[in-house]
Amino acid sequence: MALDPNEKPDKFILKFESMLKTDDVYFFDAEDFENIIHYYLNLGKVALGKKAIQIGLQQHPHSSELKLLQVEVLVFEDHFEAAGRILDELQDLDANNQEIYIQRANILSKQDNHQGAVNMLLEALHMAEDSFDIYSLMGMEYLFMDNYGKAKRCFMKCVEFDESDYSSLYNVVYCFEFLEDFDGAIQYLNDYLERNPYSEVAWHQLGKMYFAKDMYQEALTAFDFAIISDDRFLGAYFEKGKVLERLGRYNEAIECYETTISLDDPTSHAYLRIGKCHEKLGNNELAKYYYYNTVHEDPLLDKGWLAITEYYFRNKDYKKALRYINKAINIDGENPLYWKKNAEIFQALHNFDEADFAFKQTVDLGNYEQNTWQNWGRVLQRLGDYESAVQVLLQGLEFYPENAELLYQLSGLYLKNQNTTKAKENMGKALQLNPKKSALFLKMYPEFETIKWIQDSLKPHKKAST
Repeated sequence: MALDPNEKPDKFILKFESMLKTDDVYFFDAEDFENIIHYYLNLGKVALGKKAIQIGLQQHPHSSELKLLQVEVLVFEDHFEAAGRILDELQDLDANNQEIYIQRANILSKQDNHQGAVNMLLEALHMAEDSFDIYSLMGMEYLFMDNYGKAKRCFMKCVEFDESDYSSLYNVVYCFEFLEDFDGAIQYLNDYLERNPYSEVAWHQLGKMYFAKDMYQEALTAFDFAIISDDRFLGAYFEKGKVLERLGRYNEAIECYETTISLDDPTSHAYLRIGKCHEKLGNNELAKYYYYNTVHEDPLLDKGWLAITEYYFRNKDYKKALRYINKAINIDGENPLYWKKNAEIFQALHNFDEADFAFKQTVDLGNYEQNTWQNWGRVLQRLGDYESAVQVLLQGLEFYPENAELLYQLSGLYLKNQNTTKAKENMGKALQLNPKKSALFLKMYPEFETIKWIQDSLKPHKKAST
């Protein structure tokens, strides 16, 4: 059995290290060498592990187990050909050694040949007495191939072998989640809990599945059972807080988040959620206090900086909002959410040149939300750059081709560019898609209200628009 790296090194480790220091040669059994090698590899001390393999093979040149450990290290260091040659030799001596196929699967996996790795693991299964680890490895290969159905079945096998294997249980639920089969996950977890009624992990996962289906009372019950099973389970308190928030029970939610802080070191996420609750309760000073604690605890948490910025933005304190979003941009200038909020603040301050630049950064960094295109178009319109505004909206329509609001806005811009044909064409499309939004046109472009064809186009929809 491999030695636990957290345990105090036993006499074999001390003896081995004494040998390295003195250049004396001590004899060890092959099994002792295996334990020594595992000890160093588990600690991440690969160089010492390799040294132990070298000396071990000098003393036991025919040990298959030591050679397999040598293969493991070679594969770790991407020396696949050398590892393959040793595996060929071992297979000639013992074609029924499952570890040979597992290591071949490891090589194929690292070469991104995941189906080949699965095939090797299937071979290993035929000769395995204990297939637990093999199913776990196979499940991971199926995850690499995005085959969540087969991955789920493999991890279910692992849970059947060992119901305390929470890593596999998490993976089963992850597969259900990815397949959006929340009902299946709920059924599976309830069956599991019939056999393991005090499993805090299963109750916690069940609560998350209920939450995903907006079944909030059921989610609360599940999280309560998780807490009954382990009253120091931080995740259950945190998730319960999120449910209570959704139900508008903000004071109770705060209690849950504060419990997580009392049980362990405070986290930025807990501070953030407490701040959000206080803001919903109208406790603005407390909200602000917790938002500041959020970014103090984790200066790289974008949601924290955005929360402070949004707080000042909602209170129309645009200068402070700008100061904090700029702090965020200085930390992570590649975050499109920061640039978008920066643009919206400059827009509110009527600094349209800076807003134009910030919207450009937003889009360049991959934010293509509908209101990004709309607001950028409005900024360019305020700058009098109607042609650029048209191009921006045309880009937006590539992502949202049936969005009436963009079409109404584009129609008005074409009018400003004196392109009546294009204006009528886009107005017609917008009216077909959503006549109820027609009032937006005159709200954006009141100067065109007296144009006859505009009056004629919008007249039948006035009643619907009001």
